Amino acid sequence: MKQELLRVREPKKYDIFLLVILAVMALTSIVAIYSAFALITSESPTVLFFKQIMWYSFSFVIMSVVMYLGNDTLYSFMKIAYWFLMGCLLYLFISKHIVSRFFGYTHHLPLVSTINGATSWFRFPGIGSFQPSEFIKIVLIMITACVIEDHNSNKILDSYESDIQLFAKVLAWAVPPLVLIFLQPDTGVCLIILFSLAVMLMCSGIKRVWIFVGFGLVGAALLVFFYLYIYNNDLLVRLFGTDGLYKLNRIKGWLDPESDILSTGNQLYTALMAMGSAGLHGHGMQMHLVNIPEAQTDFIFAVIGQSFGLIGTLLVVGLCLCLDLKLLRIATLTKQTRDKYYITGIFGMLVFQQIQNIGMIIGLLPITGITLPFISYGGSSLLSYFIAIGLVMNISAKAKKLSDYVYE
Repeated sequence: MKQELLRVREPKKYDIFLLVILAVMALTSIVAIYSAFALITSESPTVLFFKQIMWYSFSFVIMSVVMYLGNDTLYSFMKIAYWFLMGCLLYLFISKHIVSRFFGYTHHLPLVSTINGATSWFRFPGIGSFQPSEFIKIVLIMITACVIEDHNSNKILDSYESDIQLFAKVLAWAVPPLVLIFLQPDTGVCLIILFSLAVMLMCSGIKRVWIFVGFGLVGAALLVFFYLYIYNNDLLVRLFGTDGLYKLNRIKGWLDPESDILSTGNQLYTALMAMGSAGLHGHGMQMHLVNIPEAQTDFIFAVIGQSFGLIGTLLVVGLCLCLDLKLLRIATLTKQTRDKYYITGIFGMLVFQQIQNIGMIIGLLPITGITLPFISYGGSSLLSYFIAIGLVMNISAKAKKLSDYVYE
C-alpha cells in the first residue's frame, strides 16, 4: 500500500512548454551538427550526426523514466550514485597519475580514454563513452539541496557560525570529486560545479556579508592574476603548475588573438572570422570558409553563426533565455525548499555554461573548453542534463498542482 501511495504522489503530466523548449533545442543541435559536416575532422561527421540523434532519443526516454520513478526515489539513491561516481573518478586518477607515470602516457587501465590531454572518459567499444564528471555535477546539486534544507530546518539561530557549518558540510561532499576532476585535468567542469554550488549557497539564507566576501575574493584574485600576467609571467607560469605555459598562452590568445593567429589565437580568431563574415542570414549549411576547431562541441555556436548568421545566433540565445526563465518560474512556484535549492543549482549550472561558451566564442571570455548545454555534441552531457530536467519536470507538475498528492 505504501508503494502505491508513493507512486501516485509523483506527477503524471508533462510541462508542455518545457518539452517544447527541449524539442526545439534538440532540432537545433542536430541541424547544427549537420551543418558542421565540412568542419569535423576528429570522427566521421555522419556517425556523429546519427549518434546525436540516438543520444537525444535515449535522453528523452531516460527523462521519462526519471519522471516515472519520482524525485523521492532518485534522492534515495543519490549517495549511492555519488560513491559510484567517486569510484569511477578514482579509477581515472589511478590510470593517469599512477599507471601512466610508471608505464608511460600511452598506457592506461582498461576502458580508460584520454582526449586532448584529459583523462576523463571510459570508452566502451561499440557503445560509446561515459564521462563521470558530467553526472557528478547533478548528484552534487541534489546532495547540496538536501544538505541546505536539513541545515536550515535544524539550525536555531542565524549566525556566522551556523553559516560556516553549512559551508563545511557542502565542501565535505564537493571537495573530493573537485580534486579528482581538477587532476584529470578538467578545469571547466570544476568551474561549473563551483559556480552552481555558490549560487545555491547564496540563495540558502546565509548572511549577505559572505556574498560580498566571495565577490571580493574573486575580484582580488583577478587583480593579482592580471598584475602577474603583465609584470611577472614567469611566476604565473610556476603557479599554474606543469601546464602553466599552455594555460598562459590560452589567456594570451584570448586577450590578443591576432598576435598569433596560427597558434595561441587560432581558435578565437577563426571563430570570429566565421561569425563576423556571416551577416544577417549566414553563409548556408556545410560551408567551409575557415577551419573551426571542435566544431561539433566547444565551437558549435560559431558553426551556427557561420551557417545562419545573426538570426541563428539570436535563436540560440533566445532558446537559452526561455529555458532559464522557465526554471526560475518553476522555482518561484514550488513550495518545497529542497526543490527550490535544486532548481537554483541547475539554473546556475546552465547559465554559467551558456554565458561562458557564448562569451568565449565572441571573445568576451577566455576559451575554457566548456560546451553549450543541449546544443553541443555529447552523450554523457545530454544524459546528465535530461536526468536533471526529469527532476525539474516532476517539480513543475507539483508546483502547478496538476496531480499533486492525488490518492484515489
